Amino acid sequence: MKHVWILNHYALEPGGAGGTRHYHLAEHLPVHGWCASILAASVEHNGGRQRLGTREKYRIETFGSGDIPFLWIRAPQYKGNGRGRMLNMLAYTWRVLLPVSTRGLEKPDAVIGSSVHPFAALAGALLARRHRVPFVFEVRDLWPQTLIDLGRIGNNSPTARSMRALERWLYRKADRIVTLLPHVADYIHQFGVSRSKVVWIPNGVELSGFPDPGPPTLKQDQPFVLMYLGSHGQANGLENILKAMKLLQDSGDAGRLQLRMIGDGPAKAGLQHFAERLNLHNVSFESPVPKSCVPDLASQADAFILSVLNRPNLYRYGISMNKMYDYFAGRRPIVMASAAINDPVRDAGAGLTVPPEDPAALAAAVKELMAMSVEERDRMGRAGRNYVEIHNDFGVLAKDLADVLNDCAQM
Repeated sequence: MKHVWILNHYALEPGGAGGTRHYHLAEHLPVHGWCASILAASVEHNGGRQRLGTREKYRIETFGSGDIPFLWIRAPQYKGNGRGRMLNMLAYTWRVLLPVSTRGLEKPDAVIGSSVHPFAALAGALLARRHRVPFVFEVRDLWPQTLIDLGRIGNNSPTARSMRALERWLYRKADRIVTLLPHVADYIHQFGVSRSKVVWIPNGVELSGFPDPGPPTLKQDQPFVLMYLGSHGQANGLENILKAMKLLQDSGDAGRLQLRMIGDGPAKAGLQHFAERLNLHNVSFESPVPKSCVPDLASQADAFILSVLNRPNLYRYGISMNKMYDYFAGRRPIVMASAAINDPVRDAGAGLTVPPEDPAALAAAVKELMAMSVEERDRMGRAGRNYVEIHNDFGVLAKDLADVLNDCAQM
């Protein structure tokens, strides 16, 4: 059995409120001849929970029936996206490179560095070189391009130039590049990297823990439940959803509609204040839930809603959101506001897609879903469930990752 280290600063153990991509991939990898250890920061990203005791610098914990090791590396707690978060990133990167931190893990046959931020990927590349094993660079976000497209840094700023130099170095040092977005090879190619070096392995869902909820039922004298389930951040375009709810409320079409906003993130407090200013009556903001609770929660929805910003540059390489595949698995139709280059909702036949940042179009799509029969909505829901079973079950994706690792090991 070969062993791979996966460096993901924000990796979550099962039961966490958020994406558990690497844990679920690790669950399925042994079938294909690989076992994995996950090296993550001790501070939970959204909740701020510190997993380590006062004097602990690192700790190995195992989770699940496969006893998957998580190595928690001490990093300081922080709030927001300022200096504290940067210190958290740098502390993780420095400490994971200390030989004492990883001495309790089985030696790797390959190392994956995941770029939730590029410093974790840098640490992965350096660890791979230390152990003389292949390095796989997993590109989750395009740093610095995503920050540039969101307007947080200038295209030619010193920060952008230095990060781009690191990005170029990582692309060239990697034996393989795994991307979650379908068209990132076009972006990476401009750095002189062959498209054949890039492999698309999107986000997914663990269907063994997400039973098919069955068709929706016709509910007499109960609200139509529209559900958003995921992060409340800048890129999620959630003000657009609230504006659409305001239009529906003012037109009298929201009388039997309830929007449930479930999750957490830096934009949540601002969204709650915005909903109050709009005087929205049928919107509730709820706390995030552990991943294990998502299937039951999703079964309470009549439809799901998803929105992104109108940033063509930001989404020109595609989208692959954790929540989207949970929605598909939940067997309910989806209304999505997006102009990304790919459209999984359309490809699956699982709902309606409208332009981003167009509250009137989004409100009209919600109204259209509400007017559909239960049978029509279930047809869309079943199409989404079938799509994710074929393309996005973690058992399928783990086979793709194992193929990448085997190719690297034979180089």
